[in-house]
Amino acid sequence: MQLKISTLFLLSFLLVSGSLFAQQQTIGVARTSEDSLNNNSLSKSSTTIGGYGDAFYQRNNSLGTSKIDLERFVLFTGHKFNDQISFFSELEVEDAKVTGGQSGGEVSIEQAYLKFNLNANQYIVAGLFLPRIGILNENHLPNTFNGNERNYVEQFILPSTWRELGIGLYGNLNNLPINYSVGLINGLNSNDFVHGTGLIDGKAEGRNASANNLAVTAALQLNLPNFRAQVSGYYGGTVGESKRKADSLGLNSGIFGTPVAIGEGDIMYSKGGFSTRALATIVSIPDAANINAAFANNTPKTMYGAYLELAYDLLYLNKKAHEQQFIVFVRDERLDMNYKIPANGITDGTLDQNHIVAGFSYLPIKNVAIKADVRFIHTGNQNPALIINPNPAAVPYQINNNLVDLGVAFSF
Repeated sequence: MQLKISTLFLLSFLLVSGSLFAQQQTIGVARTSEDSLNNNSLSKSSTTIGGYGDAFYQRNNSLGTSKIDLERFVLFTGHKFNDQISFFSELEVEDAKVTGGQSGGEVSIEQAYLKFNLNANQYIVAGLFLPRIGILNENHLPNTFNGNERNYVEQFILPSTWRELGIGLYGNLNNLPINYSVGLINGLNSNDFVHGTGLIDGKAEGRNASANNLAVTAALQLNLPNFRAQVSGYYGGTVGESKRKADSLGLNSGIFGTPVAIGEGDIMYSKGGFSTRALATIVSIPDAANINAAFANNTPKTMYGAYLELAYDLLYLNKKAHEQQFIVFVRDERLDMNYKIPANGITDGTLDQNHIVAGFSYLPIKNVAIKADVRFIHTGNQNPALIINPNPAAVPYQINNNLVDLGVAFSF
């Protein structure tokens, strides 16, 4: 099942280059109350409510287990004060509920920021917002992507949905199809990095974030009819402790001390019933050895991920279907969360993964999706050095696995 990513990306770019100037189509955008507020189309001094969510059943055929979960429900509330100032917020509940003493479930603020329109081409956001990096971080409504689960590259390498406190400037260049963004946000916390989850647990997400270490993020987008290309990056410190404490741990403090650097590029293309999206990203943690010495969390020096998705709407030529879509797709995902490790790290082959996902999404209207997919997973071998107090009844690790998902998704 494994495919060569380089071949897939070459195929994608060849398909994209065929016709860039076809009729304009909206790529990966749903019609929601948040869209209306963001486009400044609401009347003055008005409040709007929206949201999104998804639920799915998953069968693990290799282990013979199943689960069903309301993965998330998000309630959006926004307010337009006037043509220059608006407020955006989202309250998220994961796994339906949170119960004390039980694992799973989360209640969190996904965003809470003010938007200040400077002119027709520029605006500023301030508060808890989603930096522009990757495809899903800003555009993660579950009815706008294929498959019940978000792609793993943008879950574990780019930890979407990634939100932090800070300020950002967004704009576009006059007479050019180019958008840009720059942001200053709080940094990550390397003390909270956890083996096997990438950068996920190092996020503060607005909760008691250290402002001793900061990060800068920036993105540049090219928008043509049916086509979008983006490059984005992140650079920030991971030690928010005082210099005295950081020195005692053998770590560099300061705004960008003990840094994490991320580079990312992606494309989206759509014409007729055909669409494709591709993304590649790399994460560098040059002082991983010092982080491991201080916190013993097996932080890697380098992680990477890439994916390519091809899709076709079988109802595109059926005029009677109106806005209905029946999209069949296949996606190849490749990621390695310990591609390079420092001398004091331990290689974990299970983090070197290839996922092939195939299925369909039926959208009776653009804001509702019924989904089915199968995920084939191949990983490297388990490292015995990472197995502490093994359970004698544990099922032997399998390098090949497959999951079947059936679910629904919505936004409004």
